[in-house]
Amino acid sequence: MINDLANQALDYAIKGADQAEIYVDITESVDATIQNDQVDFAKESYSLGMGIRVICDGKMGFAYTTQTEKITETVAKAISNAQANLVDENFAFASKSDYPTINGVFDKRINNLELEDTIELGKSMIATVLENSCQPTSGGVSADCSKTLIINSEGVSCEDISTYFSGFIAVNVADGEGVSTASESDSSRNLDIDPEKIANRACEIALNSRGGRTIETGDMNVLMDHHATASLLSTFSQAINGDNVQRGRSIYADKIDNEVSSPSLSIYDDGTIKGGLYSSHGDGEGTPSQKTTIIENGVLKNFLYDIQTANKGNVVSTGNGMRASFNDMPAVSLSNLILDYKDFEELSEIKEGLLVNDVLGAHTANPISGDFSVEGMNAFKIEKGEIAYPVKNAMLSGNIFSILKDSKAASEKTRQLGPFIVPPINVSSLRVVGSK
Repeated sequence: MINDLANQALDYAIKGADQAEIYVDITESVDATIQNDQVDFAKESYSLGMGIRVICDGKMGFAYTTQTEKITETVAKAISNAQANLVDENFAFASKSDYPTINGVFDKRINNLELEDTIELGKSMIATVLENSCQPTSGGVSADCSKTLIINSEGVSCEDISTYFSGFIAVNVADGEGVSTASESDSSRNLDIDPEKIANRACEIALNSRGGRTIETGDMNVLMDHHATASLLSTFSQAINGDNVQRGRSIYADKIDNEVSSPSLSIYDDGTIKGGLYSSHGDGEGTPSQKTTIIENGVLKNFLYDIQTANKGNVVSTGNGMRASFNDMPAVSLSNLILDYKDFEELSEIKEGLLVNDVLGAHTANPISGDFSVEGMNAFKIEKGEIAYPVKNAMLSGNIFSILKDSKAASEKTRQLGPFIVPPINVSSLRVVGSK
């Protein structure tokens, strides 16, 4: 059905436009939401949507619909929108290409999950939290199966079928007159996540965070666990976005072939890796996914581009024209961003420092300078290579670009959190501001 709908729309669109592109997405999902100590809401949903882009006389137009009987009206709206827009010689659609083989992004076990299955998994998370003498506050289990198809007038036909499973839990535990809190989450393309393990981890962190002490203000070694590292990397991702580079909004704009990080660090964006949360045959424009080297042994090599920004910069798209949904236009974004360190310094090697599980406020970081001031969540003092005691009310301030120059991996174990595949990292010096 999806192919017939797309071809019907394309046939109609190219009658009134110079070029046309059809993007169709079908998603089936089951979700169970946790509120306090019960699964208070569960739903199964089905959505079908179509995004239509056209180019008429160098002008781009876009429209979308969720109603298959309104394809002709949606095409007409896209053409009308194009006629009202400005000419941009950089507008173009993907050319016919061969696509890479993508493995590990579809698990029929997820596709076969019923609503009752997610409810039971949610209940098992709650039971695990209660067994740990903690109190669940929010969370949930989600599973979906998506099928996308992109075809255009240039001969592109790119189809992807993928599954996604995730679990999340936030917990409280009594801590004197107040409470100690923590949360944990995990996501996968496969049904290989254990919700009870997620719940146990959240409880372990919350229980260990009780009795937090204040810490003196000073510069110190900070070990940032996976969640903290991923949170701060959103600022870095904006600096390698080709659109931001071209608009003068990136500190890296004139730094190609210059050393911008530790020589032990290489960073890649790879839309083809096995089981990657953002792996696919092609991006949201039908450009084949690829592995792009961003930083190699500390040296900046590339930025990320979609077709429009690539044409503007006289380069080739890196396959990073991403869509959040059928109702969005493609824009430059990450696929799977991988931090690969050669040098390691584990917790046992830290004489004195701070372990931070997560941070709060990373979205407030300056996207151009990279400066940030965030709250360290579930932090612990490190003394003589061991966890000494929990720390409360610790603020961290620093610069994400400086961190990349002055950090090592703290473990070989990486996790994918959102688009980021990261190890915990050890920063030799960050400003830690303790409460008075």
